[in-house]
Amino acid sequence: MKIGSHFFVFILLISAAIAASAQGGVTVSGQVALADGTVLHDATVTLSPTKRKVKTDDQGRYTFENVSPGRYTIIAHNDGFADSTRTVDVAGSALSVDFTMEIRTVKEEVTITASGTEQSTFEAVQTVDTVASSQLTLRAGTSLGDVLEGETGVSKRSFGAGSSRPVLRGFDGDRVLVSQDGVRSGSLGSQSGDHAETVDTLNVDRIEIVKGPATLLYGSNALGGVVNAVSNHDDNADKGFRGFLTTVGATNAVQGSLSGGLEYGWSKYLVFGNASFMNAGDYRSALGRVPNSSSRSTSGTFGAGYYDKKAFFTTTFNFDQRRYGIPYAAFIESGGASNDESIDVRPKSYNIKFNGGFREIDSFVTSGKFTVNISRYKHDELEDSTVGTTLSNNTYSYRGMFEQKKYGSLTGRFGFDGFTRDYQTVGEERLIDGKVKHNSNAVFALEELKFDRVTLQFGGRVERNMYNPENPALLDRSFTGFSGGAGIRIGLWEKGAFVFNYSNSFRAPALEELYNNGPHVGTVAFEIGNENLRPERANGVEFSIRHQAAKFRAELNVYSYWINNFVYLAYRDEDGDGQVDIEDNLPVLAYSQGKSQYSGAEFSADADVNKYVNVFFKADYVRAKLTNANLNLPRIPPAHATFGFDYRIKGFDVRPEIVFASAQTKLYPLETRTAGYGLFNISSNYIIGRPHLTHIFGVNAYNLLNKEYRNHLSFIKDLAPEVGRGVKFTYTIRFY
Repeated sequence: MKIGSHFFVFILLISAAIAASAQGGVTVSGQVALADGTVLHDATVTLSPTKRKVKTDDQGRYTFENVSPGRYTIIAHNDGFADSTRTVDVAGSALSVDFTMEIRTVKEEVTITASGTEQSTFEAVQTVDTVASSQLTLRAGTSLGDVLEGETGVSKRSFGAGSSRPVLRGFDGDRVLVSQDGVRSGSLGSQSGDHAETVDTLNVDRIEIVKGPATLLYGSNALGGVVNAVSNHDDNADKGFRGFLTTVGATNAVQGSLSGGLEYGWSKYLVFGNASFMNAGDYRSALGRVPNSSSRSTSGTFGAGYYDKKAFFTTTFNFDQRRYGIPYAAFIESGGASNDESIDVRPKSYNIKFNGGFREIDSFVTSGKFTVNISRYKHDELEDSTVGTTLSNNTYSYRGMFEQKKYGSLTGRFGFDGFTRDYQTVGEERLIDGKVKHNSNAVFALEELKFDRVTLQFGGRVERNMYNPENPALLDRSFTGFSGGAGIRIGLWEKGAFVFNYSNSFRAPALEELYNNGPHVGTVAFEIGNENLRPERANGVEFSIRHQAAKFRAELNVYSYWINNFVYLAYRDEDGDGQVDIEDNLPVLAYSQGKSQYSGAEFSADADVNKYVNVFFKADYVRAKLTNANLNLPRIPPAHATFGFDYRIKGFDVRPEIVFASAQTKLYPLETRTAGYGLFNISSNYIIGRPHLTHIFGVNAYNLLNKEYRNHLSFIKDLAPEVGRGVKFTYTIRFY
């Protein structure tokens, strides 16, 4: 600890010595409006990195007084629209910066997930994408993976429509963390292909996707990245009433959804609530109906907050209840003998969250935020509506993060987090005999040195995970590890930057990898855990080139991760006959370890041809293999590419696109090859704007040629193609 303290003081002294002081101040002002010229009242405008925020008036205008000379990012936000940002250089004269808010934006977005503080994605050292609520509504999938599929570097793992989960750069399961407002959701979505994430995508402000290791801030099971749903209720109390109502209808699966929210702020107080309901029948592929693929969900969030200038506190209660079918599960269980039985999953999740903190304090620590989340999760696996297996996962988690006062060019944040988890399975598919308690705790720091054109970021995390099974026949295990990383962002030209990241990440084996033992239809395997697993250690590098100008934007990311002690399921052949062992009609797979490498690239670009037309292109590719055994890893997404254009005129836009996927021929033993395909989609929005009211009409027509195609990451790709031709209709009204 003494060495670390001396090093930290040394960094502060060096930073203070190279700090540049700024004198004076000017006025920065402007207007926020829709594309048709309608001004937006009560939009939030933030001056970053100062964190100063103002609201627009009835004429849509905002003003910042006494802004010191320097480079700033101005962020305009209004519920239902994609954030719009501008990077400006403030000199000696007043500056006017106007914003046009759009449903479909081709401008840069904003993230708080990447570094724990609000910044534009262009300025972030990590690679991060943001999906605004307007885009989430237009996609309106039945589960999280459906909604995020198609983002650059994002694929979906699925066992039917109701259980899809995002896969980042080929990483899945316990290597991708799904969180809500930076806190783990408490679900079991990472555990199995037939388990869903309890995130209501119709009732969040945006979803942020950090690609690549995010272990420093979020823990060892974020080795592959983080998907964070942001609710936007932690900052202040907007005065008066604000709210929305959204309806969704779809032809394929005959989907219907209704979602609404209302909040009221007065003085320093805010009360808020939202709820949603979704029901979808069996979906149809190009070959016909996929049996038992229906799903439905009901969810709601209710809370209240107190927001003073120096302190804030919020309490939130959330519930999520679902039921969805697992297509062909009975067929798999019976070894192909029958598909007569209907097998469903019925998860229920309840969360109580307490947020509190302080800000704008003139001390070494200028702000702090504390979160305590109590999650109660249970799901029943139903066989013809009779409970066969019940899984419960009760989690108590906590998190504290502190913002340091700026010393010269040095800023940063540090904190602690952890959780206690009680996990148990009861019934026919009981994979672990008895309850298992999982305790995790960690401390972390992320520091940043920011100069005119160069930003250096570095940090570390020490984490301890302890597993204590109730069954005395199972071993207690504990793992302590350090994760560290460093990155640099260099401005190469005006609106252009080069970014390099290095990470050394630790991941403790998951509870399921250690102790599972039994038939598991969700992974189409008879799983055998390994109590002697060692922690994974990953070394990763990533290079990025970014350009973010008014008329042309592009980003190229190239990455590679080398993972020692990589945990994977290996086929077992105990009798040595050259055939995989079969037990309970399932192939026997045991958790093993080896060396792996994930390498890939992502590219996205768009350009304004004129004020009406924007063309765009994006593509991604990942290659993953076990290097010590010279084997390909299973369920790795094939290369994808999307090309299209966006035609915009005032409040109307239409967006045709063509999506391509290559054949996946890099296969794990016994894995099925999937063919390449091409899809044609068209989506459109129309906005009718008023100063205090916005109507948004949307149409999303997908797979218009009704192509038969298979998702290589689906556990049932041999049995069920993906969704066929369909159209979604959405309508949202927002008032503020």
